[in-house]
Amino acid sequence: MRPGVPVPSIAAVVLAAPGAPAAYAPRGKGGQPIPKAEPLRVAGLSLAERACRVARRVGASEVFLVETEQDLQRLQGWRPRADRLLVLRAQDQLVHPPLVTPLVEQAGTVVAVAPRTADAADLREGEYAGAFISDRVQATLAALAAGRGDRAIAHELLATGAVTRPHGPIARHPVTCPKERAAAEQLLYQTLVKPQDNIIARALFRPVSLAMTRVLVATPVTPNQLTTVTMILVALGLWLTAQPQPSSAILGSLVILLSNYVDCCDGEIARLKLCSSRLGAWYDTIVDELSSLGYMLALGWHCHLHAGARMAPAFDPWLAAMTLGAVTYAISLYCVYFNIILVARSANSQDYVSRVELAAGARPGSWELRPVAQKPMALPASWPRWMVATVGWLPNMIRRDFIVWASLLLVTAGLAKGVFAAMVAGGVVTATVVLLDHLQLRAQLGALRERAGLSNA
Repeated sequence: MRPGVPVPSIAAVVLAAPGAPAAYAPRGKGGQPIPKAEPLRVAGLSLAERACRVARRVGASEVFLVETEQDLQRLQGWRPRADRLLVLRAQDQLVHPPLVTPLVEQAGTVVAVAPRTADAADLREGEYAGAFISDRVQATLAALAAGRGDRAIAHELLATGAVTRPHGPIARHPVTCPKERAAAEQLLYQTLVKPQDNIIARALFRPVSLAMTRVLVATPVTPNQLTTVTMILVALGLWLTAQPQPSSAILGSLVILLSNYVDCCDGEIARLKLCSSRLGAWYDTIVDELSSLGYMLALGWHCHLHAGARMAPAFDPWLAAMTLGAVTYAISLYCVYFNIILVARSANSQDYVSRVELAAGARPGSWELRPVAQKPMALPASWPRWMVATVGWLPNMIRRDFIVWASLLLVTAGLAKGVFAAMVAGGVVTATVVLLDHLQLRAQLGALRERAGLSNA
């Protein structure tokens, strides 16, 4: 869609069987399928539920689920208030947003087809992939209500001027037998490894969190409920860490580490079940940030109780360091979230960009801020390979997944004071860096407002 052009409204029809696909359904005596089979679930959702959530995810305001002949009859009287109709087949395939996102992004009547390199081998390049979007809403509804299959309707639309769009990666997978169901679920789990994951996340966190998620995704547990569990574990871990006994600080650090594994699961389940929300993302983010700040303060209080004042009766270095750490954390949080809300429009601090630039906007005469891609650091060619690898790995040391593991190991080794000092020092450095970025961003915002004022003059 072109910028500035109103986005057409979308309604959706999901074609689904009431139970498992016929080839997959449980068999009774004589090999006949059992007619009232339980809905087949992949990663916690039936094929129909997933297709309905996909439709809503891409903007469908109304979704009509067809599972029986009676549903087809009711479809005849359905009059959606929409400019376009999305049709998704979910009888025998798992669908995911990349199947239909390309259709929604293009105007007119568009049919999804298999790309050159697909995730499943059941379709050849260019074959119909089980989804299309039509701007002939009532005519398409009439054809569906008359019992026409979605494939036949798609071919008819292509013959009368519709265009094709190859679907994206991790978009669909056939589910007609147990082997295909397992492959479809494995395909979905590929979406859980994020590009931002570093070697620690991939080696120490994802293998454990994915095993936990495989169990939890089959239950009614929601991502927000898991975030609440994380919050409770964090509160327990902070209370234990703040005690004077070293053994209690070790146990508290272990509970904080466990909370980080549970924290991974809420996002994984949200992505698998297509139930992410802005509120849930912010809830998770607030718990994460309070956990980081709280652990630093709890560890400082532990040092205060365990070691006490050492410099002068009227000056406790631990309380002073806690105050400094709290102030620098607050500065960093303000600068980082001002940045990601304004520039990245995100609730994830990993989307922080240190440099932005003024660029021409979508509308003539308009301006906007855009992130500047960071160039990798140029290292001397004479450096040995191990030194280059070490420098390349250093950014991982400021990631939460590294900090929680390193903190547990060092506190266990009796180095709680060193961990606390490193956290305070890291907070000072981080606050300095992001504050400088923030001042530059503020200056660019002033220039943006000035240019916008000149454009409107």
